[in-house]
Amino acid sequence: MPESPTNAAELLPLVYEQLRALAGRYFLSASGAPVAPTSIVHEAFLKLSGKEGFADEEHFAAVAATAMRQVLIDRVRRDQAAKRGGGWERVTLSFAVDGAAGEQLDLEALDGALTQLQALDERQARIVELRFFGGLTVPQVARVLQLSTSSVEKEWRRARAWLGAQLRA
Repeated sequence: MPESPTNAAELLPLVYEQLRALAGRYFLSASGAPVAPTSIVHEAFLKLSGKEGFADEEHFAAVAATAMRQVLIDRVRRDQAAKRGGGWERVTLSFAVDGAAGEQLDLEALDGALTQLQALDERQARIVELRFFGGLTVPQVARVLQLSTSSVEKEWRRARAWLGAQLRA
């Protein structure tokens, strides 16, 4: 039986289209045009290049979710610094995860709220990151975090409720 790929260079082609579609679907510029999904995925890959020891495609996608979050937040902060506070990048948490229209939020606010959530409940923050930035399904998140799907669903509901309250405030 051939060995499963364990390094970023071997795994990227297996999840590339999933990550690219996710970046293109969720992250829109202020004008509504996609923010070059290819460049987001490539920047995230550069953060991961040379790394090894990924268990499988889902594990790699989970780590790539963190890298994509970092790339996107860096871009938002860079754009905001250049524009002196204008032109927030807007996405909806509900749309990003469920494909439905919902409350508008900005990525920088989401990152701040996730950082706060991480201090309160690291698992819930990781679930949000995997679902929102990684595009993983509940069963995939359950496998990555070695939890039951019912636990992930319960934590996901709680995390969304908490984030919604924080982002409305």
